Amino acid sequence: MRNAALVLGLIGGIVGMIVGFFSFGYTEFVDWANTPALDQVDNVGLIRVMSLLAPLLAIAGGAMARSQAMIGGILMLISSVGMHYAFGFGVFTMFPIAMCGLGGVLALVARQPDAH
Repeated sequence: MRNAALVLGLIGGIVGMIVGFFSFGYTEFVDWANTPALDQVDNVGLIRVMSLLAPLLAIAGGAMARSQAMIGGILMLISSVGMHYAFGFGVFTMFPIAMCGLGGVLALVARQPDAH
């Protein structure tokens, strides 16, 4: 289960990075363009912080899943909740949210190291 948590955390973090790049980039572009045709998000600071922090927590949690499963699982769950809170649940966010959440649960319920 720890290996599955590792893979899910890494893949969820990488997909979350793609969502983060576009979310951060959108907020920057709207500030730069300064046109009434584009609406800025309600909480720009939250989007920008979670664009960096959520994928980072997912990748770090996935990397820690084999050696420190509890800490890695908690980091992946925090990442999943943070992505859901900041970006919402939609077509582009459902996979990183689900992968980080499942990876976090698997890491938390893994009691012993995986058999080789």
